[in-house]
Amino acid sequence: MRVKIWGCRGSLATPGRETLATGGNTTCVEMSANGTRVIFDAGTGLRGLGRELAAEGSHSIHICLTHLHLDHIEGLGFFAPFYDPQCEVFVWGPPSSARTLKERISRYLSSPLFPIEVSQLPAKVSFRDVPPEPFEIGGLRIIGHPVSHPGTTLGYRVEADGHSVAFIPDHEPALGLRLEELTSDWISGFPVADRANLLLHDAQYTEDEYEQRIGWGHSSVAQTVSFASLTGAERLLLFHHDPAHTDDDLELHADRARELWRGDGSAPELALEGLEIEL
Repeated sequence: MRVKIWGCRGSLATPGRETLATGGNTTCVEMSANGTRVIFDAGTGLRGLGRELAAEGSHSIHICLTHLHLDHIEGLGFFAPFYDPQCEVFVWGPPSSARTLKERISRYLSSPLFPIEVSQLPAKVSFRDVPPEPFEIGGLRIIGHPVSHPGTTLGYRVEADGHSVAFIPDHEPALGLRLEELTSDWISGFPVADRANLLLHDAQYTEDEYEQRIGWGHSSVAQTVSFASLTGAERLLLFHHDPAHTDDDLELHADRARELWRGDGSAPELALEGLEIEL
């Protein structure tokens, strides 16, 4: 099973000299196994991945969205396979009782926000609600589970070849409470990350920053480390880097995470754009 990060920034793309090491593109991660590739989230990192897929001539593509905040879908309009009439693209996302997934995404891919309507895309694009039960795409078994974040939001657990990856890029697991004081059934996202081989998790804030942003839907580095330790994740990547944080800032965050780490397995690491991991 292979994991590649195409974007790990949160909230806003941040290109520039101060973000060269970690990258400036917003959330997009590719996971593959047994000849199957699935994309998780469609931030600005999706553009580069789309160019690669177009060059390879990929004609059946699946995208799983955690939620529909702009930093997680803004790459859709620049996704090359959408403009190839030979391509079939399946877009999966959290269900809603108010509007279909297509209707919600069409609010972005339409005037006045975008010049091309969903109905005008040359590719065959279909939109599907993520079911409450596990589902399979090729060689990947996928579980979408609701997690704590403003608006309907999913965390994904992906399993293949005896390995598991938990992807929870936007998450506030305890809303200001101490995770260590809660039982597992009261911790948002616990079933997604439970003993995962690899956990990619929101670590947007420092502890001081989080105190001013409780309820915004994101975690501090300390919360992320606690969450990973409590769930028994083997390897933790700090993800969804704040646009205000430079490469130097994030190195300090990684140092803080390693200082706090009490779990088994390897010490926490920063998610980096372009990083590839083989499980």
